[in-house]
Amino acid sequence: MVLDALARLTEERVDHRFKGLPPDAGGLTVGELAAQRRNLFTGGFTTPVLALSAERLEHNLRLMETYAARHGLAFAPHGKTSMAPQLFRRQIEHGAWGITLAVPHQVRVARAFGIQRIFLANELVDAAALRWIAAELDADPGFRFICYVDSVRGVELMEAALTEAGASRPVDVVVELAAGEGARTGARTEDACAAVADAVAGARGLRLAGVAGYEGEVPRADPERVHAWLRRLVALAADFDKAGRFAGLDEIVLSAGGSAWFDAVADVFAEVPELSSPVLKLLRSGAYVSHDDGHYRELTPFNRVPEEGALEPAFRLWTQVVSRPSDEQAFTNAGKRDAAYDLDLPFAQVVRRNGNERPATGISVTGLSDQHAWLRTTGEADLEVGDWVGLGLSHPCTSFDKWELIPLAEADGTVVDYIRTFF
Repeated sequence: MVLDALARLTEERVDHRFKGLPPDAGGLTVGELAAQRRNLFTGGFTTPVLALSAERLEHNLRLMETYAARHGLAFAPHGKTSMAPQLFRRQIEHGAWGITLAVPHQVRVARAFGIQRIFLANELVDAAALRWIAAELDADPGFRFICYVDSVRGVELMEAALTEAGASRPVDVVVELAAGEGARTGARTEDACAAVADAVAGARGLRLAGVAGYEGEVPRADPERVHAWLRRLVALAADFDKAGRFAGLDEIVLSAGGSAWFDAVADVFAEVPELSSPVLKLLRSGAYVSHDDGHYRELTPFNRVPEEGALEPAFRLWTQVVSRPSDEQAFTNAGKRDAAYDLDLPFAQVVRRNGNERPATGISVTGLSDQHAWLRTTGEADLEVGDWVGLGLSHPCTSFDKWELIPLAEADGTVVDYIRTFF
């Protein structure tokens, strides 16, 4: 099913829906265009165009596969980052246990492309979505689905929806421990977690599978506070197990891990005591797949453990200078519709002119309009109308979501594939 669904992506017709692609490719299938192996810079692509580095993508996939295996972690990378089934497949080929997602629509996308193990890192109380999940579970004995619960009321709503749906397989849930007061979702105390677990025990449509949370929401996060919260999570699992809450499970799920503190997760999960069943230590980091040139470049745990390797930023947004009104100012034709800007503005990295590429010395991005980037230029900047400027981006999650079909390009500009997203 996975291969069939992915193969159908290559049959999609290239047309006006897809930004940046060559106008003369209209009417070709994506597969036919990929087979032409056009060059990003000379093959008719129009600016702005976002490109994903083939080599850096592969490097990042391999690095996190190795990291998870080295630390004894199962890996369910967060698919909300890319919402690209082609990348889901490659992540699973590189050892991922399954895919993490955040909302029901994302689960539907993953299931349409045959993903068999899904961890929903969110509460799910929508009756229509629960009816659909129940039908998926009943129709496919090989489908594994796990989601958060953090309230007795949430358990009641889930139970009512699943009972109405006539579900025959229980939905696996993990109690979410909040990262602290004022953090995001999750039960705030261990006593509250126990109350939720008691409610699950009384619900025929649910099965308690473990505990989970998100250390990235720890208030004033630093290594000491993050490690302390993760030890609370491990202790909660141990207490639940001692109380017999996991009786009958083949494995106990223990899950955490965003893209900023997965080294702390590896440290603390290595300390998990022996429980009544094997523990599935599930890491969920997702931004690694493309990494970035801003937020995660600064926050990545590999900065703290350089001996483990380094992720490489794989995105570059190519945009063109359309106006040079003064020696201190220029404008390119990419803006908020094209580039992530919620965490950092884009970073001017390189300039291309007549096939030659050089560093973007003396050029900085100072703002974005809907369709323009504002550039400040110093006397060092050699910049003319018509030049292509390659921008680095910050925050993969709000980069992928602006592009439906992304060229996957090798270092020399040869486009070898197109990555389809579903946001």
